[in-house]
Order: sequence, then C-alpha cells, then structure tokens
Amino acid sequence: MSLIIYIAVMAGVTYLIRMIPFTAFRKQIKFQFFRSFLYYIPYAVLSAMTIPAIFYSTGDMATAAVGTVVAVLLAYFDLPLIVVALAASAAALITGFII
Repeated sequence: MSLIIYIAVMAGVTYLIRMIPFTAFRKQIKFQFFRSFLYYIPYAVLSAMTIPAIFYSTGDMATAAVGTVVAVLLAYFDLPLIVVALAASAAALITGFII
C-alpha cells in the first residue's frame, strides 16, 4: 500500500512542477534579466548532467580528458555529431591503449 502512496506523491509533485510555470506566467515575460536566465537554464542543466558523466565514464581521467578535447575541437569546427562522437570515442580508446 505504501508503494501506491509513494507513486501518487511523486506523480503529484511532477505534475505541480510542470503546471506551476504555465499558470504563473500567462503573459510574456518582459524583464530582460529573467528572460536571459530562463534561456540558459537548459544548457546549464545539460552541462551539469553531462560533464561528470564524461569524466567518470572511462575510469581514467586522462583518456576522458583527451576524448573531451577532441570532441570540443571537432564541435568547434561544426562537424556532424556522429563524427564528433566517434572521433572522441576513438581518441579516448587509443589513449587508453597508449597509457
């Protein structure tokens, strides 16, 4: 029975988190600082979730750092995502073989 209560509470909290912004902000937000803050939130959250996963994924900080540097450089030159991902993985793998 307590499992059903836990699920109901989680569903209610999830619903409230998604519903409150729609009801609180019916008009367009005019305050420029708040608009720019909300614009960058998805990027900040994605970075906060991704960066730790990158550096702890290989088990060695050096291989992860080399893969990250390769990925950032290739992404800077606007290469396709699949090329960036494959090259970064290959760089981390080759670095792991060398170390």
